[in-house]
Amino acid sequence: MTTLQKFTPWLVSLALAATAGAAQAEGHISIAQQFGIGYLILDVVQDQKLIEKYGKAQGLDIQVEWNQISGATAMNEALLANALDVVSAGVPPMLTLWDRTRERQNVRAVAALGSLPNYLITNNPKVKTLKDLSDKDRIAVPAAGTGFQSRTLQIETAKLFGKDDFKRFDSISVSLPHPDATAALMAGGSEINTHFSSAPFYYQALEKKEVHKIISSYEILGGPATFNVLYTTQKFHDENPKTYKAFYAALLEASQFIKKNKTKAAETFIRVQKSKLSLDFVKKILDDPENDFTVSPYRTYVYADELYKLGVLKNKAASWKDYFFEEAYAQPGN
Repeated sequence: MTTLQKFTPWLVSLALAATAGAAQAEGHISIAQQFGIGYLILDVVQDQKLIEKYGKAQGLDIQVEWNQISGATAMNEALLANALDVVSAGVPPMLTLWDRTRERQNVRAVAALGSLPNYLITNNPKVKTLKDLSDKDRIAVPAAGTGFQSRTLQIETAKLFGKDDFKRFDSISVSLPHPDATAALMAGGSEINTHFSSAPFYYQALEKKEVHKIISSYEILGGPATFNVLYTTQKFHDENPKTYKAFYAALLEASQFIKKNKTKAAETFIRVQKSKLSLDFVKKILDDPENDFTVSPYRTYVYADELYKLGVLKNKAASWKDYFFEEAYAQPGN
């Protein structure tokens, strides 16, 4: 299936029920991504049929199924239910599944999807720092309490308020897809007045003079860091060597394509996502030096270490290689 299936949160459970057990053997791969330009590598892979290309090079006709789901919780449920072969989310949700499935499904990361910051933004003029947030504010995130944005916020909260209070802002966080949160923030008048936002959404929101940045994930993590990763189970990795090899090769080529062809990559995003954003706007995002569409993981171990200290993870990783499959070792990482 080459068209992108989009599952809204209320359809996720129905989708899982309909597709449970759908993950198949060699020659088939089902992949899910979320919303935003952080998944551009996958847009290029889909648009250019790169998995199919590398499959044919091995004498394999690979059927690729593309899905779109909002939120890490739904992603993780789908992977564990065997409804999807490969899912994508932020580093913390992947680490959570790695931690919980050790000696069982042994979930690990396939590759990074790029180092891109997320911005915590607000239309509340009184909020300049995290310390200004109150129980009257509402923070939109894709997966409240567990997703990339919430875990990143928890790490910073622990620094400011102490380890015992790292979940301080979970009570005012609301699960909402990035497109909906952006619309609410830009329109104003909603209970949603703050959003931990990814690209292209924070670029859009910050065009409104009423919206300003509080802090970025790069500031919290100490520099450029991986936003999203792809991950799968040991079973899929081991039982589908040709499909997995084709998939990883496709990711590498897509990453290189984006670096060398910014305009064409921007056109790909607009075409695949049916985006109404202008080409110049998307190109501006791709030209931003903060954004690096690389499969190499960066500062993922900051999450592994900090979340272990907070007790979110029970297992301590020795290095990033503990939670990535070995194909990724050929690339630099940390």
